[in-house]
Amino acid sequence: MPFKIESTHLNGIVVLKTEVFEDDRGFFLEVFREDQFKSMGLPSYFPQDNHSRSVRGVIRGLHFQWDPPMGKLMRVIYGTAFLVAVDIRKGSPTLGKWFGIEVSADNKLQVWAPPGFARGFCVLSEVGEIQYKCTGIYNNKGESNIIWNDPTIGIEWPISKPILSEKDTKAKTFKEWLASK
Repeated sequence: MPFKIESTHLNGIVVLKTEVFEDDRGFFLEVFREDQFKSMGLPSYFPQDNHSRSVRGVIRGLHFQWDPPMGKLMRVIYGTAFLVAVDIRKGSPTLGKWFGIEVSADNKLQVWAPPGFARGFCVLSEVGEIQYKCTGIYNNKGESNIIWNDPTIGIEWPISKPILSEKDTKAKTFKEWLASK
């Protein structure tokens, strides 16, 4: 089996390690295989793939979608990034808790965060490219975001002065989002 569950976190996040076949020509790996994802209890239907390129110091997130609920399988295909997921599932025993991990094109890890998690990343290399498979189709009327440095969540980002989009600078706090739903 080319996929192995490396670790699990916050009752839903899964870090996957993939078998890599390398030689002097380069490498080959399987990124997704429906039968094996099903056998591990992971989703096997991803109707949308996204690819993001950012420069060092960019933080994107914390983004989430509820209509339709969207889970994401994320990987870094160029450079290095710190991937983060925050449990925003009301009633969850890990509500407001976060998990972060450094993922790179070299370590080839993948991170699955199911619906009900806000996700984000910070690029640590000069340039980083992140690819993510989504379990739903993007709907701008069913999405929101939480401010990257919310003190209630307390994410330990590897940088203190990120480059942010206007949308991410105006994001709600975790408490504001909880009160709105």
